[in-house]
Amino acid sequence: MSFVKTLPVFLNTAKNQNKILTISELTRKIRGSIEQEFFNIWVVGEVSNVKRPSSGHVYMTLKDTNAQLQAVMFKTRANNIKFEIKDGMEVLAFGSVTVYEARGQYQLIIERMEPKGIGALQLAFLQLKERLEKEGLFDPAHKKPLPLLPKKIAIVTSLTGAAIRDIINVINRRFARVEILIYPVKVQGEGAAQEIARAIGDLNTIPDVDAMIVGRGGGSLEDLWAFNEEVVARSIYNSKIPVISAVGHEIDVTISDLVADKRALTPTEAGELVVPRYDQLKDVVEKIKTRLVQALYNKILFARTTLLRIKNSFSFKRPFDKILRLQQDLDEIVQRLVTVGKHTVALERERLAGLANRLDSVSPLRVLNRGYSITTNVGDDKPIKSVETLDMGKLLKTRLFQGNIISSVVEILK
Repeated sequence: MSFVKTLPVFLNTAKNQNKILTISELTRKIRGSIEQEFFNIWVVGEVSNVKRPSSGHVYMTLKDTNAQLQAVMFKTRANNIKFEIKDGMEVLAFGSVTVYEARGQYQLIIERMEPKGIGALQLAFLQLKERLEKEGLFDPAHKKPLPLLPKKIAIVTSLTGAAIRDIINVINRRFARVEILIYPVKVQGEGAAQEIARAIGDLNTIPDVDAMIVGRGGGSLEDLWAFNEEVVARSIYNSKIPVISAVGHEIDVTISDLVADKRALTPTEAGELVVPRYDQLKDVVEKIKTRLVQALYNKILFARTTLLRIKNSFSFKRPFDKILRLQQDLDEIVQRLVTVGKHTVALERERLAGLANRLDSVSPLRVLNRGYSITTNVGDDKPIKSVETLDMGKLLKTRLFQGNIISSVVEILK
């Protein structure tokens, strides 16, 4: 009983000593504690439940075999991620843990993210390569051939790099009789990809550009990244002008190299691909000229020999002999036709006589000639075959071998 009586006093004392917190106050205290303790940390985990609403933020869950953590990457940071964040991807995420007060849920605010085991740019390259390949941007059937002798060549690159000097020197050394149009652009850094894509589009509006070189000198993957951007790949794919991609060194392969109509291992090789060597081309032309002259001379000799053979032929010397021989052949044909015609007529006459004899043998007149006669009704001239059809006094017509008799029935005998 004493314990029960003193309990309210104890509770009142506890309330006075410990402040009662609201949920919001408690959540803020937890948030402050967590944010102070878990600031600028790296975590590793598997990405799942990736969501991208219209706001541009990226929401996801990071998990391992025993736990999971909600995470968000806001739009400004997400736009700087080169690769595509997908479910099942192992990543390293850098950021700070905070509490989302509306749900009382702690989450990681991600500032940076890298794929585990592979660089972010390398992963972005592989993802874009796979997607564009499925769309057919690397299809050899779409690639345009380079012109043999271009008159105007456009170059899209930086004016300050060594690439432009290498390309121009090689072109001038190999075939100096071409016009070179340079479109200067940034080849690395922010906005470089957009400048390159715009340059390719602008050059397609200029008439008479026969070929285009797009490239730069060597560098790291980060330095060459502008040529791995989708906007550049699509501008090359949509170009009506044949494009040579000349990015970096032989070991550097970019998306632009895969889409372009021709890949040059270096900018120097691009100059070699776009124009032939003048001295070699001249040598080839001279050889072709020699072969054409020899072929024409041989043709003239053959024609001359043929004409001389015709001139010395018997037919050419006595042209009317051919006509006379043809007339003789015609006479023989006419004679054969007359002979065949007479023979055919004789055969037909004999066949006709045979048919006449056969007809005469079955003629009714031959029967009448042997003393027989044919009796018919006077009215319808139908033969009388039985006395059953006769009546007394009926008129009959009897045909003899010579002449006819009209008679009437005076007696019927059965």
